Amino acid sequence: MISAITHTARLMRAAFVFAREGVFGSVDPSLVPPPGQLALKLARIVERRGPKHGPRLSRALTRMGPAYLKLGQFLATRPDVVGVIMARDLESLQDRLPPFSQAEAEAAIAASLERPLKDVFASLGPPVAAASIAQVHRGEVVRDGIRKAVAVKVLRPNVASRFRRDLSDFFYVAHKAETYSAEARRLRLIEVINTMSRSVAMEMDLRLEAAAMSEMAENTGDDLDFRVPTVDWDRTTHNVLTMEWIDGIALNDHKRLAEAQVDLPDLGRKVIQSFLRHALRDGFFHADMHPGNLFLDDTGRLVAVDFGIMGRLGMKERRFLAEILLGFITRDYRRVAEVHFEAGYVPAHHSVENFAQAIRAIGEPIHNRTAEEISMARLLTLLLEVTGLFDMTTRPELILLQKTMVVVEGVARGFDPRLDIWKTADPVVREWIERNLGPIGRVQGALTGGGDLARVLMRLPDIAQRSVAVLEQLETMTREGLRLSPESIAAMGRSEGRKNRWRTVALWIIAATFIGILIAVRNL
Repeated sequence: MISAITHTARLMRAAFVFAREGVFGSVDPSLVPPPGQLALKLARIVERRGPKHGPRLSRALTRMGPAYLKLGQFLATRPDVVGVIMARDLESLQDRLPPFSQAEAEAAIAASLERPLKDVFASLGPPVAAASIAQVHRGEVVRDGIRKAVAVKVLRPNVASRFRRDLSDFFYVAHKAETYSAEARRLRLIEVINTMSRSVAMEMDLRLEAAAMSEMAENTGDDLDFRVPTVDWDRTTHNVLTMEWIDGIALNDHKRLAEAQVDLPDLGRKVIQSFLRHALRDGFFHADMHPGNLFLDDTGRLVAVDFGIMGRLGMKERRFLAEILLGFITRDYRRVAEVHFEAGYVPAHHSVENFAQAIRAIGEPIHNRTAEEISMARLLTLLLEVTGLFDMTTRPELILLQKTMVVVEGVARGFDPRLDIWKTADPVVREWIERNLGPIGRVQGALTGGGDLARVLMRLPDIAQRSVAVLEQLETMTREGLRLSPESIAAMGRSEGRKNRWRTVALWIIAATFIGILIAVRNL
């Protein structure tokens, strides 16, 4: 009871801030039940006077603090939850907050590294960027008598406790929504908050971000168009991350890019193809590739920073992505539909032909169109309509991938409005398919399958021995009856349900035993 009151009080404060910033003014009253319409009218009373346009929700979330700011960024990846228009508003959300003081930062760094600051860094400048979880300083270290610039990222004081408090409010809302709304259950709001919670927990351990940088550096070591800053592990802890300082041109600095006479269409190609290689080839991609996190170094390579949000794809998801992209490229909508069914993303009771028809409605309007002619808002709207029509449940890993693809496409469009996304993606997708789904991939798959089969065969003696033991026990039970103590007999007499449960367990044991024997005989 007390917990519910606490959650409600904090959520009422959030609702007031949203009303004050005019967030509810963008809600269509016709979509809200009558009690909600009255609440909307009351909310408009306290609305701040001023311009009625602009990123209202972004302003409100920024006022609410780090957890709400992060929630907004995360919901920008979920247009299926918040709608396309609001998701586009949230994409512009700036993860910028006032920095905490230099003294606090220096004290936190020294405490985390367990050494006086002067023994670790030759210098540490003021913050150059401040976000919801951490801020970054430019520092210098001495190596072999030479001063080298580094970027030092340090967590905000007490940020973890504030996130835990606000996340508990988000979970409270998600649980209530799923209790009373079938649509909320389909969108898996609890899983949305769970995913966000895990993501934030990883972001607040800077050693994990350093590990992500190290892993991606290994994956991209031979790439000609992309690289990752080097981690300084001696100066990295839970609360502090030290890495190579990047002096390149930020991709959002169009003036410097023009002054350097950078080939902008080629830069757009690099952005798209680098992302696709990471997602398909490595199954590990930077999931926050906005222009502020990408730089162009003096050798013409892209350099990414801020590895707090990363995406992973298993082989199943990579194959799904490759075949989907190739299906759109070749206009094989039937195959696109079949891949959805094979992956289990669309329930089997739906028609492949009907789903292919829906996919065609998405693919045809964008085929052979340049980026400036493609409405990403319309494309997302169609995708979300198809998602609901065919009972597709939320796939968090694919939603994150989709969001990143939209951001990457937007970055590339900024450099070349006439860029053909499909032609740019074609060589990367075909290379992966030939490597993994062609003859070489089949051989490797057979070898992998052979290894799995060998491991199963090695376990067969144990499986057979356990199966025989269970059969002997069942035979004894059948011949002599099940011997029970008086206490057990009394307990079973008091509960007929328990008796039925034991019978069910016995039947499952028998079925599992026979299935194990059949598998063993078949493999032999």
